[in-house]
Amino acid sequence: MSSRRSSFRRREKPAFERFKDHCRHFTAFMFSNVGIILLVTFYTIGGAFIFQAIEIFEHEKLKASKPHRFIERNFSGDCLNRIWEMTAENISFFDHQAYRKRVNEVLLDYQRAVVKKQLRGPDVDHQWSFSGAFLYSLTVITTIGYGNITPTSDWGKLVTILYAIIGMPLFLLYLSNIGDVLAKSFKWIYSKVCLCRICPGVAKRRIIRERRKLRQLARALQLHKMESARGSSSNSCSSNSNSTSNSSSSSSSDYTKSSVQTSSVLDVPYTDSDSDIEREIRGSTDEITVPLTVCVFVMVSYILSGAILFGRWEDWNYLDGSYFCFISLSSIGFGDLVPGDRVITADKDKVEVSFILCAVYLLLGMALIAMCFNLMQEQVIHNMRAIKRGFKACFRCRSS
Repeated sequence: MSSRRSSFRRREKPAFERFKDHCRHFTAFMFSNVGIILLVTFYTIGGAFIFQAIEIFEHEKLKASKPHRFIERNFSGDCLNRIWEMTAENISFFDHQAYRKRVNEVLLDYQRAVVKKQLRGPDVDHQWSFSGAFLYSLTVITTIGYGNITPTSDWGKLVTILYAIIGMPLFLLYLSNIGDVLAKSFKWIYSKVCLCRICPGVAKRRIIRERRKLRQLARALQLHKMESARGSSSNSCSSNSNSTSNSSSSSSSDYTKSSVQTSSVLDVPYTDSDSDIEREIRGSTDEITVPLTVCVFVMVSYILSGAILFGRWEDWNYLDGSYFCFISLSSIGFGDLVPGDRVITADKDKVEVSFILCAVYLLLGMALIAMCFNLMQEQVIHNMRAIKRGFKACFRCRSS
């Protein structure tokens, strides 16, 4: 009994080896499909809390040290008072040019002050609420960069650089993994719905029609080869009667070679057995290519559905909503149209449902665009290979 216990203890791994195994399993899970989604989500949420804490703390610190910079000025009143004082001093308007020049300078100062205040943005508490900080973190790692929310403190700018260095490769990994998963899922749905694999009778009739078309094409090519071989043999017989046997043997050998090449190139099955058809119906979806029109339809439908949502939240028209969705999903991010008060709330801790839907729309939409590009690339490669095979068959016909 004691020997069994000692052997059992010997089989146990050391604590450090078990710790390494747990770390290896945890890393493999985090970089799997489910893990990468959770990693991107928690990374964005963590970045939102970090940026919110840094910017609000630095703002309060600067407000306490330099309170004169945060005194609200009445720019319109100051502008009117200065113009009134100049008018009172020059009541006779003796020098019109000098008066106009001074008034223009006052108006230019007023315009610069208004533009500077507008560029400074809204209040920090409103700008760096949780919704605004999360949207800022999301636009950093997705490289959209609207520009409506920007850090003003030195620490905020430094953390943004470090955050983007880690977050951008992480988001690219998310697009790669989730794009492949969505592509496989979409190909399976396309094979079941559009190719009627879910209906065995319809799929069987479609496969039989395709095989008949290929057979007719193969027979037409074989007849063309046979006629060309007969024509070459008759020409050789009329030119030289002594070499009739050699030419006929060579023509027959050419015909057999061409027929073998035709059958090998086309590879058309001549049996319509149920087992072959069932095997083709249940075949792997990796061999299926989705047409370009379907991919374009999916992208356009997703953009138009987002235009409806953002049009209701932001009171945009249909064109502005579509324009915003396209600019965001393509990661261009001009910043002329950005989610406003319906998405970003003034409360630090309040989160609207529209904000959650906006974040999910951007994350899912960019993965969907990556999926469509992946499927379109497969379709283009498949078409180029078909064109290459067609050119090879044409050159073979001319050389024979």
